[in-house]
Amino acid sequence: MKTIRKISVIGLLLFLTSCLSWFLENPTFSLKEIEVKRFSLQEIDFLLGIEVQNPNSFDLKLRALEYTIYLRDQEAGKGRLEQEINVVKSASTLVPVPLRANLRNLGNPLALILDGKDLNYRIEGVAIIKARMGSTTLPFSKSGEINLKK
Repeated sequence: MKTIRKISVIGLLLFLTSCLSWFLENPTFSLKEIEVKRFSLQEIDFLLGIEVQNPNSFDLKLRALEYTIYLRDQEAGKGRLEQEINVVKSASTLVPVPLRANLRNLGNPLALILDGKDLNYRIEGVAIIKARMGSTTLPFSKSGEINLKK
């Protein structure tokens, strides 16, 4: 009898975890800041500010983020952030993420960054999101333009 009860409880927990997508409104991701941290003859290290907008009426935990950044339709680099970050309900959170790019991949966008002009970008990836009801992996993609003039 205890075994049947344990199996039922485990089954119910797995079902509820898989139902997270029924209750979760997907957060959105936008590139808001680009800061040059280190510059060498071959590579450039950026610190990107990615805004995570949580439209839900409950907090989310961003457990991991894998991303690829494109500047002017050229891949600038890929990265992974494995740090749990709280994303408050019905609010935005700016998440700092590192990006190392090979200068050969950047070409003309590097001149735009140094000149302080607007830059077209695309960010794609997957986010591992945790809420009280369970965890889920969400793909995301966002295109836009970032103003680099300060």
